Amino acid sequence: MRKTIDVQAAVAIAANEAVAAKTQGTFGVGGLLLDQQGNVLKSLQNNVVREGLVFDPTAHGERQLIDWYFAERAKGAALPPPEEITIVTSLDPCAMCTGAILSAGFNVVVAAMDPKAGINYEANGSFSALPEPLRARAASSFYYPPVLGASAYAREGWGSPPRGLFIGKTIAEGTQALCSLAFEATEEKVQALCSSDVAQDQLRDPATLAPWHPLVRKLRSLYPEALTYRCEPQAPDAGLAPFMLAAVARDSEQGGGGDAVALLDAFGNLLLCVPGRRTQSAICTAFMECTRQYAQLRYMLMRDASAQEQMEIGQYLAHPRDGTFVFARGPGKDAQGFMDLGAYGSTMEGPLPEHNPRQLQYVQPTVPQQELDAVCAAMPPLYRDVIRIRPVRVESQALIEALAKS
Repeated sequence: MRKTIDVQAAVAIAANEAVAAKTQGTFGVGGLLLDQQGNVLKSLQNNVVREGLVFDPTAHGERQLIDWYFAERAKGAALPPPEEITIVTSLDPCAMCTGAILSAGFNVVVAAMDPKAGINYEANGSFSALPEPLRARAASSFYYPPVLGASAYAREGWGSPPRGLFIGKTIAEGTQALCSLAFEATEEKVQALCSSDVAQDQLRDPATLAPWHPLVRKLRSLYPEALTYRCEPQAPDAGLAPFMLAAVARDSEQGGGGDAVALLDAFGNLLLCVPGRRTQSAICTAFMECTRQYAQLRYMLMRDASAQEQMEIGQYLAHPRDGTFVFARGPGKDAQGFMDLGAYGSTMEGPLPEHNPRQLQYVQPTVPQQELDAVCAAMPPLYRDVIRIRPVRVESQALIEALAKS
């Protein structure tokens, strides 16, 4: 097999995408897909923020590349299987992207480290942030090339280099520095944008709006059953069951394992209840769909709105942190479950509010609560110490019994 690219050239492409992302005002991260001949199949940048607004909290480079791959395959493109493709990323993948990579089966080459959210935040190749069953898989598919030089950016390499792909297997010190600095220059500002929104005491109940109000019409164009169910805040009950069961059935029809995720607002109103679309993409879970759809709804409404109109939109369709995500099936210890926990962290990006300790709930457990707690406690610092992810089971026994039949 003829080798046509080296690590430095590939990382330089990722670095250029990272700089483009920084210029756009989003996280300064970029990446690309390579086949085994070194051909660049696709390169792109982080797209969490567009035009100064949150567009999609899951639009990290690696996640987008994986979804692009499956979308192209669905169109009939003759792409190699994932195990013959390498993702080259300018930054150590976060929990969401790591789960997505392991779910789909790609190889990875990583440039800069991320001591807060990177899966290898300890920089020792142990992958201790992953559930134990996933660590060996990560060790066999992730590669951190050596960085030559004498500065703080220099390092020894570790991990498993993709077989028979690269001519050279080192990163130039300047390129590594560019990857690091592009992210560091944007990290705090973008995190603040993603986690900030209208204060809780300024929120308004969308159920008080007339059915013909533009916000209600847009919301129901996305999910026709929106605002037809209401419970006490953060206390989903059996009334949610019909909506979840319908989505669970669609999830199974669309290649999933029978999951669904509902989003309730701060007043207990049902905003969304959606299935995954695994036939479209191996990583298109119900939670990924739910958080993405809601974020993009808000983005589309706010994009051409005045500052006053944006405030009103945020009051009626608030940041998810003030509401409740309800999973039909709780996250597990597999790659998909880890991806969903990471995507939840990417949706929050900042500390969960003290007034809403039950923001993430599930109906049926995939693993015992103690094991789920242990997974969350081992995640990188952003997730365990800042956001403090803490999934809990719903308290409604009637809701639990209703979904036990699904």
